[in-house]
Amino acid sequence: MPNIPIEFYDERFTSVLAHRTMLDAGLKKKARQNKALVDEISATIILQDYMNSKRK
Repeated sequence: MPNIPIEFYDERFTSVLAHRTMLDAGLKKKARQNKALVDEISATIILQDYMNSKRK
């Protein structure tokens, strides 16, 4: 097994942030109910937050 470091990152509330982002973007209710889209936006938020935390 390769020796790859694992980092844990708190991803609580990213779904809430994703929904807020979707509202701010003006997406219709039907689009906001798309779980795959919510997950995609949440993943983007998690990655961006993680990358921002590494710049410090």
